[in-house]
Amino acid sequence: MRLFGYARVSTSQQSLDLQVRALKDAGVKANRIFTDKASGSSTDREGLD
Repeated sequence: MRLFGYARVSTSQQSLDLQVRALKDAGVKANRIFTDKASGSSTDREGLD
């Protein structure tokens, strides 16, 4: 089974580190983790496109 992960923060003061670490601990390979740093008011999700 292939696992994929998605982590997102909505402000520049937030960090993706904890989310990415949790995904890796759950068995998701680093090259299958997609991330976004975007405002909550935007509906665009660059990491999911």
